[in-house]
Amino acid sequence: MFKETDSVRMMGTTIHLMAEGWQAGRIIERMKELLEQYNHRFSANDDGSELAQVNHAAGQESVQVHTELFELIQIGKQHSLPEDSFLNIAIGPLIKLWRIGFDDANVPSDQAIKQVLDRVDVHQVELDATTHTVKLAQPKMELDLGALAKGYIADKIMADIQSFAPRTAFINLGGNLLLSGKAHHHPDSLWRVGIQHPDKPRGQNCMILKLPACSVVTSGIYERRLIAEDGREFHHVFDTSTGRPIATDLASITIISPTSLEGEIWTTRLFGHDKTTILQQVEALDRIEAIVIDQQHNITYTSGIKSRIDAFL
Repeated sequence: MFKETDSVRMMGTTIHLMAEGWQAGRIIERMKELLEQYNHRFSANDDGSELAQVNHAAGQESVQVHTELFELIQIGKQHSLPEDSFLNIAIGPLIKLWRIGFDDANVPSDQAIKQVLDRVDVHQVELDATTHTVKLAQPKMELDLGALAKGYIADKIMADIQSFAPRTAFINLGGNLLLSGKAHHHPDSLWRVGIQHPDKPRGQNCMILKLPACSVVTSGIYERRLIAEDGREFHHVFDTSTGRPIATDLASITIISPTSLEGEIWTTRLFGHDKTTILQQVEALDRIEAIVIDQQHNITYTSGIKSRIDAFL
């Protein structure tokens, strides 16, 4: 069986690609081409992106956008509106204020945070589904789709390459893994997926799952941190009601779901809740499972995970 792999640096991470079957090399090239296309569409850090055009017009005018960008903004707003959701696609001003994950990260003043909080109200994201236009009602508002874009992109790319012919493939966008087809190198044809240990280098896991084709998305406070001059540590998962990193005992949430976008939505929506609430909410969702690891390294999970555990490490 023909098998091709490749990796590219994009979207702030190293993306790993694999495809098996006839014309696997061509499929990898197609995946890379689509990654470039979607990165240009959804990036909040590229002034030339389609999303940046919406942000630049904040407080001024509506901007007509591509169907896919409109769709993702619409989905993002829908999941940002519930009162118990920690997802907020209007979080852009907070991200740029703190800059966690960038070389110029800093701890902003209380006054600076207060000023930004006036511009992260997702209710002021105005959408017209007929014309596919987006308007940010206040000047200096900014959309940031970073919590959702990788999942949306992974789903779109996988759907595209499967249109050639059903095949085994994966896309790993760093904490966001989408699997398709069977793992032919295992007798049971199930994929083996490691769950990252929160306190160890990337690739060192605390458990291994055996899974069919699905999405596995992990969000953790260990991914990007700011260490202040006084020794305080700040992670990158924000509470837009306070303008500060979420106060939590959690180290990570992993969502196993049919699509990658679902994984992105629920890891972000739920991260600010306690683990009991998270597991209860996920148990009520169809075909979605969760693994929660707290900062004391206790591992809890929903009922469907037990039969999928291959090993604890």
